[in-house]
This record gives sequence, structure tokens and C-alpha cells, in this order.
Amino acid sequence: MTFKHFIKTITFIEILKGMALTLRRMFSKAVTIQYPDERRKIAPGFRGQHALSKRGGKAKCVGCGLCATICPSQCISITREKGQVTKYQIELLRCIYCGFCVEACPYGAISLTENYEYSSYNKQDLMMTKEKLLSNWDKYMPGTKGEEYYKKFWRPMSEDFGTPPGQAMYGGKR
Repeated sequence: MTFKHFIKTITFIEILKGMALTLRRMFSKAVTIQYPDERRKIAPGFRGQHALSKRGGKAKCVGCGLCATICPSQCISITREKGQVTKYQIELLRCIYCGFCVEACPYGAISLTENYEYSSYNKQDLMMTKEKLLSNWDKYMPGTKGEEYYKKFWRPMSEDFGTPPGQAMYGGKR
């Protein structure tokens, strides 16, 4: 044991430092947010409740199944009949909100909204059906908010692909 360590042990320096910190903080304003009255500010691109995107009032989803395939928790199930998506379900209790489904979708048909307040005592309420997901789009991504969401937070998009300027091309045409 060194002399410095011996002095710290005898004089209780660490305890005194801790008590000083406690006394300083005791008379300052609390940092706790009173939840029902105050809401926390959500960071841009927050991954909350799911929604199926719409264009012109119709769902963008064609039922290709890429979102269900890439999902690590296998919480998405899609059923397709006669060229139509008949069942699209997401089991929120299994979802890990990784966003892979959004990245995998070539049509931009699924999104993660900023809604984080959807707790329930009933398990069926946390089983998102196609109808619930489409209504979430109307509720949480109104107007151009959905388009801005994809442009800001999800890349690459189709306009990111193309021939770079100055790239040599066969036939000299662009």
C-alpha cells in the first residue's frame, strides 16, 4: 500500500467528494420530465411505430416479401393472393426496431414513424394489421412529411444511382 493510498483511506476523501457532489445537486433544479404533462423532444429519424406508406390514397406495398425476409426477429408476415396483398402483419412485441425492413423495401412501402406512445395491456392491440398500418400513415405521416422522412433518413434512393460525370460509356451516349 502506498502512502498516498493510505492517506486517502484514513481521511475518507472519496466519501467527502461524494457528499460534496450530493450537497451541490440537492439545491439545484431537478432534471426529471413530468411525463403526462411534458413530452420529451424526439430526435430526428426516431424509429417508432410502423406504418405502411401510401401514394395517391393506395398502399405502395406490392407484397414482394423482402421486408419479411430481412427481418432478424421474423416479426413480419405477408400473404399475397391474385396479385394483391391480403395480409400484412407486424408483431410489435417481437420487433427490435432495427429499420432493416425500411431499408430492404424497394418501393418505400414501410416506414417507422415518430410515435412512441402505444403501450397496451392487450396483446392483440400490438399486432399491427394492414388496416392499422395504413391508418398509421394517415395519422403520423400526413402531407409531405412521409416523403421528407424518406429523403432525409433512408439512403440509397433511386436518384443516387446513375452514371458519374466523366464516366466513359459504351457508344458515347448517356
